[in-house]
Amino acid sequence: MGAVVIIVVLLVLWLVLGVRVVQQYERGVVFRLGRVRGNVRQPGVALLIPILDRMRKVNVQVVTMPVPAQEGITKDNVSVRVDAVLYFRVVEPIRATVDVQNYTFAMLQVAQTSLRSIIGKSELDDLLSGRENLHRGLELMLESPATGWGVHIDRVEIKDVTLPDSMKRSMARQAEADRERRARIITADGEFQAAAKLAEAAGKMAETPAAMQLRLLQTVVEVAAEKNSTLVLPFPVELLRFFEAAAARSADAAAAPVTPAAPAAPVAPVAPAVPAAPDAPAVPAVPAVPAQDSAPAAG
Repeated sequence: MGAVVIIVVLLVLWLVLGVRVVQQYERGVVFRLGRVRGNVRQPGVALLIPILDRMRKVNVQVVTMPVPAQEGITKDNVSVRVDAVLYFRVVEPIRATVDVQNYTFAMLQVAQTSLRSIIGKSELDDLLSGRENLHRGLELMLESPATGWGVHIDRVEIKDVTLPDSMKRSMARQAEADRERRARIITADGEFQAAAKLAEAAGKMAETPAAMQLRLLQTVVEVAAEKNSTLVLPFPVELLRFFEAAAARSADAAAAPVTPAAPAAPVAPVAPAVPAAPDAPAVPAVPAVPAQDSAPAAG
């Protein structure tokens, strides 16, 4: 009887000390006399040798680790503060238990240093808009040490980027100026297209003068439909063209040079004719008197 009791007691102690239960999300690493066993205990009941075996359970679930915000200066000399989040899980429980003391703390430190390094190699625009490339770069930087520790990196993402207030104001002004530039370009393009269509319409109306009258009548109808108290009388375009042609002719006449007239030839003076006196009496002829010497004759 005594032997049976001893066997029962030993069996109970073996069940109490040597039976372990491994959960579905865990894996068991067994150490026998300090040396790790080659096979990893799967979920379920694991039988150990009391006193000789010791089992350490390793969680193989995905670990979500927030990376504290790191301050750094980007490649284009902008001070930023960046924080990230890291997702990883253990794929080799023996390495995660034997090769590294605390794989969670080790992954946190590597993530912080890698984040600082990626900040210094990137520009501000990449941190704000081109994060996909940065995520792949961070994952590659973390994959090298994690593989040696039996850890697999599922993904790493930049969560937030904090900028100085002065930089935020500068970026706001830049965005406002860019939007204003695009608005002006769109407005100018619309005016250009409208002017082209109006020129085409003017050409069509010039070919058919009656189209202008129809357009005027349509304008009158549109104004009358608004029920306004103001009466609009369209001015005939033909009358404007008449005034324009008259003004052009007046300007041409004023600009033409005046040719001076040729001088007239001199005319010889004509003596007036003296009429003869009718029935004039005849004047008698005076007889000639012989000339006499005025000196006396010498005696």
